[in-house]
Amino acid sequence: MRIVFMGTPEFAVPSLRFIAENPDLKIVGVVTQPDRPKGRGKKLKAPPVKELALELGLPLIQPASVNSQEALDVISRWNPDAVVVVAFGQILKSQLLSLPPKGCINLHASLLPRYRGAAPIHWAIINGEKVTGVTTQFMSEKLDAGDILLQEEVEIGPEETVGELHDRLADIGGRLLVKTLLLLAQGRVEPRKQDESMVSYAPLLTPEDEIIHWNREARDIVNHIRGMNPWPGVYTKHNGRILKIWRARVYDEERVLDIPGKVVDFDEEGFVVQAGRGQIVVVEVQPEGKSKMFASDFINGRNIEKGQILGEESGNSGGTGDSNEG
Repeated sequence: MRIVFMGTPEFAVPSLRFIAENPDLKIVGVVTQPDRPKGRGKKLKAPPVKELALELGLPLIQPASVNSQEALDVISRWNPDAVVVVAFGQILKSQLLSLPPKGCINLHASLLPRYRGAAPIHWAIINGEKVTGVTTQFMSEKLDAGDILLQEEVEIGPEETVGELHDRLADIGGRLLVKTLLLLAQGRVEPRKQDESMVSYAPLLTPEDEIIHWNREARDIVNHIRGMNPWPGVYTKHNGRILKIWRARVYDEERVLDIPGKVVDFDEEGFVVQAGRGQIVVVEVQPEGKSKMFASDFINGRNIEKGQILGEESGNSGGTGDSNEG
């Protein structure tokens, strides 16, 4: 089967590699996003999919719009049986969706129809899900609404971060994608409609999502921290400066001793903060302008004291912070 692969970030790399390694699948072209400025120097950086495509010697284009006539002409000349899309970052319009005879197949990092949208891995952890998965589907003009081909369920570890789950799902999803393509070539996969009554969404993260709200329950705060580690991260305010919190655990599910956001105790792992219900112990932090450190080292440096209130004066939220996107 002749494949055109469309993808951009690290999540798509295992899928491209697994397809390229399969002798029954032939990648005839790769489409990825243009190089973007990155880092403090704003130097142009190639997307991870481009780097692997060049390593594998695959034909490559980087159109500003994949739906442009120029891009469509190139893809048509490649004459694919199927187009595979993994975290590409552009919407495919009807002319492109109807081009390959076997269709356009997407890998999505959730058990559709749950968590349609741009950030399914983040929101699954933030919402405290214990199970997620990956889905291969035929693409339609409506986002993530096409017929399901295959799915694989994945348990989420109780302390797993979005970065850790991202890497696992990228690998599992890539293998499921290869299985899907082989079954599709043999006519042995039965698409099924999504149950619209079960739809939920995973929208793009906003700057507001990076703020810790201490009036929430302890478990929800810990899930929020896990679901934003390592990108974009979450933060509160301490002495008027941004304090990022990278790791925490639930210290007590129910205890309410003081106002939310107040540092109420120290623990061998870090400092204990009152939530709206329950308490958390903060384990890893990053003060503004400094590197990540264990919360115990932050305490030993006399950087924090019992009775201090994190967040704004209300103790419930922080201010504006940078995203530190990874």
